[in-house]
Amino acid sequence: MALCPTARNSMQSLIARLAEPTVRGILRTTTGEERVFPHRGVRDLYELLTTEPQALRGAQLADRVIGRGAALLLVRGGVREVYAHVMSQGALAVLRDAGIQTSYASLQPYIINRAGTGMCPVEQLTQNTTSPDEAYQCIGRFLCEMSNK
Repeated sequence: MALCPTARNSMQSLIARLAEPTVRGILRTTTGEERVFPHRGVRDLYELLTTEPQALRGAQLADRVIGRGAALLLVRGGVREVYAHVMSQGALAVLRDAGIQTSYASLQPYIINRAGTGMCPVEQLTQNTTSPDEAYQCIGRFLCEMSNK
């Protein structure tokens, strides 16, 4: 599916913002409002999906890293377009199966954990589910556990 020039330029402006040091991800709502995700991981996306799920419906998102867990949250939120500098193969499959327009700079078998020693815990946590609702619940429990440590 070809993008119209306006949509392409719109996503390009989001991608350009990823060069800013405080922007890990950025979402543009259907009303044109932009939401910056300053943190690594899925916490910002999870919190937005929990507190303002309507902000994701029909939105565009550019992020530095999209793994399977984030992809399932994006499907649950109803985004229409996603770009990632780095995307896992699992995330690509989830997003494409949901009909979400997807692009990336680098496709990896999986997202690597911060220590560089193996699979990202959220990628691992969601590798066996296809349910966005189940992933949302699992990620919520994971984030809660991480906050309590």
